[in-house]
Amino acid sequence: QVQLVESGGGLVQPGGSLRLSCAASGTMFRINAMGWYRQAPGKQREWVAAITSSGTTNYADSVKGRFTISRDNSKNTVYLQMNSLKPEDTAVYYCNAGVATARGRFDYWGQGTQVTVSS
Repeated sequence: QVQLVESGGGLVQPGGSLRLSCAASGTMFRINAMGWYRQAPGKQREWVAAITSSGTTNYADSVKGRFTISRDNSKNTVYLQMNSLKPEDTAVYYCNAGVATARGRFDYWGQGTQVTVSS
């Protein structure tokens, strides 16, 4: 059983910063790519950023230059540093990980953490 637990969400003013964390736990052989998605009210879930096991990163155009994804493989943790936040960044943020286990490879999701950008 693999679990992803996010933390770090909250209320921030426009222009502010937040850092999200997502820690994976459980019996795993290897964590492959990890990423962040978000879902705003009334909208579909959208991809935000991803990072491979070797550290290659990719970003959605809407967050490029403002968000930074990173990971600490020794802690099985992925981070999302969010700067210059805008009201349109308001959403529930979910982390995702591709994990190799004894039963095969699976995608796992966290429970989500709310980010609200408002004055």
